[in-house]
Amino acid sequence: MTTVTDTNTGRTAVALRNLYVVRFGFALLWAVLLFLIGPDSGPVSVALLVIYPLFDVAAAVADLRSSTTARPAAALYVNLVLSLLAAAGLAATAGSGAPAALRVWGAWAITAGIVQLVVAVGRRRLGGQWAMILSGAISTIAGTAFVLQAGTPAASLTNLAGYATVGGVFFLVSALRLHRTAKSA
Repeated sequence: MTTVTDTNTGRTAVALRNLYVVRFGFALLWAVLLFLIGPDSGPVSVALLVIYPLFDVAAAVADLRSSTTARPAAALYVNLVLSLLAAAGLAATAGSGAPAALRVWGAWAITAGIVQLVVAVGRRRLGGQWAMILSGAISTIAGTAFVLQAGTPAASLTNLAGYATVGGVFFLVSALRLHRTAKSA
């Protein structure tokens, strides 16, 4: 007999799996575009930098609306605000050069990574969250590296493509694990 809890867990797993697949695809496409266009190509690269955290906002909204259980709503709202602030900060600073954009991106990666850790730990019973926990930890470390890199002559936005790709892979791994949860619920 399927219980309401199993049904809700299954629905949440399906919703998160689908969202994570979309996030993987977006991250991969974004990274390829940044790499091909180049991080110093003016308005196009600025638009790419701003679009990434705005997509994170859209993903948080989709998460809030679709996941019925294992939904740390407060943390998702914090993520929404952080991503909106990051988009505004990147729009304001990206034209100032790589160091300013790296500082904003780095601060966002640190704080968003911490929030991702909190959300993933809260959802660990769903399965597949170890990838999100690891991704949150790596995001925090990478954000620190971006802030530190901003103070060097080698400051470049090129590393953001690698950051997005790695994050996307973690979303894909989690989506694959959530597929198992959805099938068994």
